[in-house]
Amino acid sequence: MGSKIYVGGLPYSTAEQELADLFGQHGSVQSAKIITDKYTGQSRGFGFVEMGSDDEAKTAIEALNGTELGGRSLTVNEAKPQAPRTGGFGGGGGSGGRGGGDRW
Repeated sequence: MGSKIYVGGLPYSTAEQELADLFGQHGSVQSAKIITDKYTGQSRGFGFVEMGSDDEAKTAIEALNGTELGGRSLTVNEAKPQAPRTGGFGGGGGSGGRGGGDRW
């Protein structure tokens, strides 16, 4: 188990310090990050907390999963590694190498 924790169901008004304080009741918090929309800056309702040790992370998950914060039920579990992104721009291959040499 890693010490990085996924926290879902956060009220949109939750601040990173508030998240750190909540998890700080269950061990040492190395970092707390709320994920925001890159265009609006609005919270996306989830974040990540990194605890000082695996044991502290386990304790925090057991204590906080299913609890309420700001009227919303929290989903708290071990963070999974980010999956590689596919599609979109910059993916690879695509339109290069059509042959034909210089067009103009």
